[in-house]
Amino acid sequence: VMIAGIAFGAEAGVLTGAISAFASNFFFSQGPWTPWQMMAYGAGGFLAGLLFCRRDVMFFRGWKNRIFLGIFGFLAILLVVGPLLDCCTLFTTGTKITWKFTVAVFSVGVVHNLQHGLACGATLLLLGAPLLEKLNRLKVKYGVLDAD
Repeated sequence: VMIAGIAFGAEAGVLTGAISAFASNFFFSQGPWTPWQMMAYGAGGFLAGLLFCRRDVMFFRGWKNRIFLGIFGFLAILLVVGPLLDCCTLFTTGTKITWKFTVAVFSVGVVHNLQHGLACGATLLLLGAPLLEKLNRLKVKYGVLDAD
């Protein structure tokens, strides 16, 4: 999702995140968590596109630094996507929202968010730059996102 946002812009990141969460839940089952996943993954793609995709500069190379990409992926999951998904757990499983319950939900979610963030960071670190080079080549070759 973040790679699509970086390559094609914030709008493409939102759409990729929302549609991928919706489509994957046809295999993993739909539920009250589906809109939350769509929003959270869309937010991750939007944030990546907002920070890395610069349409005013034809060949913006901010994504060339693999370490920066990996750190961004880790922090985006840990600080944005994960807490949004934890809010889903908070609002859909609790009968009464209290501070104690809120702290319990978010503290239990930290372990999963760390794992998810590490996986995202490692993916962007290892595969981000090569995939983005290929997508940029296709974008230029076929004129994707050109105004004409």
